[in-house]
Amino acid sequence: MKTTKIKSIAILTGGGDCPGLNAVIRAVAKTAINKYGLEVWGIEDGYLGLIEDRMHVLSYNDVSNILTVGGTILGSCNKANPFNYPAKVGKRTRTKDLSDRCIKLLAGHDVDALICIGGDGTMASAAAFAAKGVVVMGVPKTIDNDLYGTDITFGFNTAVTTATEAIDKIHTTASSHHRVMLIEVMGRYAGWIGLHAGVASGADVILLPEMPYEIDKICKVVLRRSERGRRFSIIVIAEGARPKGGKVVVARKVKNSPDPVRLGGIANVLAEQICTAAGLDCRAVILGHVQRGGTPTPFDRALATGFGHKAIELLMAGTKNHLVVHKDGRLGS
Repeated sequence: MKTTKIKSIAILTGGGDCPGLNAVIRAVAKTAINKYGLEVWGIEDGYLGLIEDRMHVLSYNDVSNILTVGGTILGSCNKANPFNYPAKVGKRTRTKDLSDRCIKLLAGHDVDALICIGGDGTMASAAAFAAKGVVVMGVPKTIDNDLYGTDITFGFNTAVTTATEAIDKIHTTASSHHRVMLIEVMGRYAGWIGLHAGVASGADVILLPEMPYEIDKICKVVLRRSERGRRFSIIVIAEGARPKGGKVVVARKVKNSPDPVRLGGIANVLAEQICTAAGLDCRAVILGHVQRGGTPTPFDRALATGFGHKAIELLMAGTKNHLVVHKDGRLGS
């Protein structure tokens, strides 16, 4: 793969979808095409599309009018790891390292640099490609806001906004029916969404992965509110929250995924426990994937655009194998 002068780049989006992905794609393509005259290849469905050689040239028109659109026009996949790809051998499934195949495919399209937008799993593969000589630029992506090196990730603001608006609506029904409502939000092992959405919505209790909870203390809070005439409570729970000395609740495990554990269900567990211990009417609400979808907020559109623009500027300045980050109010690597 060429490393002297960049004339052609490829871009992929890996892992779970996130509001703002299209804004990054748009900024990368428009900066590359308009400012530097580069050829831009879009790889479909993340690393899976790279393995299967599903890529096409992106034109200026292809990335027009996508700034406000959620999801990713390229598609994504959170199961395909080129360095550990499951393949059937007879009746058995074994893993193969298809990274050399991917590198040859990129070279066959005269791609000089690869821009990878994703989270931990995507960046782990990107780093492995860089170690094999591929010119890589990483763009951090997650609604969880928990990636090392950057102060904030695009998609987080939209997820918090979506969660807060949902909790606001739940607030009125909780008040009307005098219930304890337990709202479970995403975030995996980080409590950023739970913390921000909980504070913004005026939650009575916020449970985060970083601070293991005690069921007795939660019951005391909701019972004290009831005694004071506040016959409802709002409890916001990050999906990775766990009791002191206990474990997280695992919803399921996804085969062939670099990170197979899927958290979820803690709200249901707690609702039953509080109902039994405090004798209160409890309901669990799991917000789920609605937090990852929809139109990105203006903040996330601007942030994602900045990330995409910076990725190209860094590459053209000779920087390679770095991650674009937002640190101390500035974009860098």
